Amino acid sequence: MTGVRGARVIRVLPDAVANQIAAGEVVERPASVVKELVENALDARAALVEVHIERGGKRRIRVVDDGVGMVREDALLALDRHATSKIHEASDLEGVRTFGFRGEALPSIAAVSRMVLETRHGTEEVGTRVRVSGGTITGVDEAPRRIGTTVDVERLFFNAPARAKFLKAVAAETRAVSEVMTTLALAHPGAGFTLVSDGRTLLEAPPARDLRSRVAALWGDALADTLLPVEAERDGALVRGLAQRPDAARPGLRRAHLFVNGRPFREPALVRAAERAYRTTIPDKARPWVFLYLTVPPGHVDVNVHPAKAEVRFRDRAAVEALVEEAVRAALTGVDSAAPFERGRIGRGEGAAADAVGAATGPSGEAPPDGFGPAAAGREAP
Repeated sequence: MTGVRGARVIRVLPDAVANQIAAGEVVERPASVVKELVENALDARAALVEVHIERGGKRRIRVVDDGVGMVREDALLALDRHATSKIHEASDLEGVRTFGFRGEALPSIAAVSRMVLETRHGTEEVGTRVRVSGGTITGVDEAPRRIGTTVDVERLFFNAPARAKFLKAVAAETRAVSEVMTTLALAHPGAGFTLVSDGRTLLEAPPARDLRSRVAALWGDALADTLLPVEAERDGALVRGLAQRPDAARPGLRRAHLFVNGRPFREPALVRAAERAYRTTIPDKARPWVFLYLTVPPGHVDVNVHPAKAEVRFRDRAAVEALVEEAVRAALTGVDSAAPFERGRIGRGEGAAADAVGAATGPSGEAPPDGFGPAAAGREAP
């Protein structure tokens, strides 16, 4: 590099500017904020998580949990970038089991909003309230409250108008938040989730005893009753879940939810592997619902390949695809095939349950897209 001696042109950005730039990868829209905050709550062992949004989250997002909470020092440290309790050294990334691990969520959200963090740990008699505006702490107080954490985010992108103008209409942002909540509720059937939008409850899923019960709470018994158990294991990898009976499959968007070691992710190749198991049993355009939970040794999957942690990389993806196809095919053994299509519709002879499932939709009013939340909304996976 050449330049005039003494005329420095490179300088370190102020923390507030650096955090706002970093927030661009973590915080894309209100649904991104909800995802990060709810994942933090789940990592804190919350049994109940409530989310309240106003105007699709553009005006306000409030996430309340009953997790373990934080002591005062940790509440302040959590607002520093790369401050995390989840990992301590690079090698820990190979075995990470938590949703979050980079220590970027809270400071990134705080950098582009006006945020109030309230929390209390069981070892303290009183909680802590931290106020932040545009990444700058403006106040720290004591806060009498129960154990757990509440994060209140207002005026998202108030200091980044160029990003705010790219947000979609309230209905679209609300739909994206609903899809994120649905995915996280599926990832943790044992926890309870509530989503309230402008005073109206959109999702209410109490702690469930199993996945089928959680599906019933989200989409109704008509769908849950068409699902078959899936389970297979090979070379230390395990897949469990539910797959829809062929006679209940309908045309439309792919209706697949994928999880690995408790983490939701997108992988069209695995969805196609599951659908290959349905060959000769459903028409070409039919899309069965599948809910697949993979458990693999931590060193066999890399979850640190996408800013939003929506994608993963398997050490041997072909083996995982084969396991998924084998598991779904085994679940369908002996099950009746679908009736043929006639002019784009299922032919006569199918049961009433299948008719009911044809109308089943997610909280957003449409079948959930391929694998994971708002990033895939409104499109069909390849």
